[in-house]
Parts: sequence; structure tokens; C-alpha cells
Amino acid sequence: MRAFYSDHFVLPLPDGHKFPMSKYSRLRERILAEGIMSSDDLHEAPLAAIEDLQLVHDAAYVDAVLTGTVAPEIERRIGFPWSLQMVERSRRSVGATIAAAHAALDEGVAANLAGGTHHAFADRGEGFCVFNDVAVAARVLQRDQLARRITIVDLDVHQGNGTAAIFSGDESVFTFSMHGDKNFPFKKELSDLDVPLADGTGDDEYLSLLQSHLTAVLNRHQPDFVFYLAGADPFEGDRLGRIKMTIHGLKRRDEIVLEACTKGRLPVAISMSGGYATDVDAIVAIHTNTIRTACHSTFVS
Repeated sequence: MRAFYSDHFVLPLPDGHKFPMSKYSRLRERILAEGIMSSDDLHEAPLAAIEDLQLVHDAAYVDAVLTGTVAPEIERRIGFPWSLQMVERSRRSVGATIAAAHAALDEGVAANLAGGTHHAFADRGEGFCVFNDVAVAARVLQRDQLARRITIVDLDVHQGNGTAAIFSGDESVFTFSMHGDKNFPFKKELSDLDVPLADGTGDDEYLSLLQSHLTAVLNRHQPDFVFYLAGADPFEGDRLGRIKMTIHGLKRRDEIVLEACTKGRLPVAISMSGGYATDVDAIVAIHTNTIRTACHSTFVS
């Protein structure tokens, strides 16, 4: 299995910023330290091409990000101060998911060790998301006739509102989101399937809902490619989560998704998505389990 990283492209953040940027480099270090992957399997994320970004995002918005002319209100909604490093990091994060998608077509499964920027709309970013990596990668696969029908399984604790809006009315891309009902974004978009979760939802209820809905989604949509957003923020210790999943429960979640993809012979590209626990080690442990589970998946072509 191959994975793509962009953790050494660090965007400068003010002291006290709530985004735990260190989780990405610590994830890569732990994967190597535990022997889950070798350095030969880890690759620097390529830079997403502007024409690829424009498959999803308005040209005016892409230009504003590249040139630092994003409206102050949009910059505030993104939550990151503009910088050249922010532009580089955002493009590399999209490039990592595109690269993971191509690798998954060859090998069955691959991962972006960041990504999952599902709050980015066609004309704006928000919620720590500048460009929508999964949406861009999906459109790249379709443009290049590498996949026709795509399912997005979004298990970040926050609804993938940008992704839902981008693919609204497009029957070739099915958006499936399980998320906190009372959590951000407070104005939800309409996914093809939304499964709202009450505050405090635990392992048993979550996993039961996932098992039944995922099977139905894959049977109904019949995709030939899956993108999986494996958020760490349904964790019970997450500052922004409000769901009570354990680390073990989240590992079982990963197994359910990847077992379904393996059974259906569906290539899957994984993005890490959100994670905001005060204990960064817990975030890293959750993401490490995702990669370990993916590495143990047996894909039958």
C-alpha cells in the first residue's frame, strides 16, 4: 500500500490556534516506527494542478487563494490566515488525494495522510478547508475515464457540507455522511444520504447504523470507486466532536468500511479528515489504526 504525505509543508498558525497541525508529522513518524509501512511506501504529495482544482472550484476563487486576495469574510470562515505556505499546503493536500486515488486503482487501497477537506465549496472554503480534495480527485478520475460512478463515505463527525453541495443533483457521485446532528456546520446541506447522530452516540449504535447504511448505499449506487473520509473526531475525547466513540470502536468502523470495499472489489482512497482531541496522541493512534487496517486489507481485483 502507498500513502502520500504533506506534513513538512507547514502553514504558520498563531499561538493558541485550535488546529493540531502536529498530528500529521506524528502520524507519519508512528507509522514508520511501528513498521506498519516502510519509507519506500510513503511519498511526498504532488502539487495539485490548477486545472484540476478548477474541475470543482470556481476559477475566481482559485485565483483569489493563489494570489492572496480572498475576501476577509471567506478567510475568516476558512479559519487559517492566508500565506504562501497555506497555498502550498492546500494544493499538496489535494494532490495527495489525487495520487492516492491513482494508487488505489492499481493496488486496491491507498491513503492521503491528511486531507478530507469536505467543508470547501465550489466558490469558498470554510472550517479549516481551502480546496475540497476528495471532490477534486473524484472529478479527476471521471475526467480521465478512470472511474464512472463514485461513492463518498464521509465519517468525519461534521457533515461534509461542501462535498454535498458540489455533487448535488449529480447521480454519478453518491455522498453518504454520518455526522453529529447538532454539530458544525449548523446549516446542513443535503447529501444523498445523511445519517444525523445525537450527542453522546456510542460505539454500538454508531457501528450498527454504519453497517446497515453502508451495505445499502453500495448495493444501491453500485460504484466503481470509493473515497473514505476516516475522521478521528467522533472520538469521545474530541473537543469538537460530541460523539462518544472509543478508539476501539473507531478501529472497528475502519474495518467495516474496508471490509465492504474489499468484498465488493472496490478500490478505495482514504483521507484522514478531522481530529481535535486535546490529547494529540489519541488522534495519532486513531489515524494509525486506520492505516494499519488498510494495510491488512486484502483486495481482490
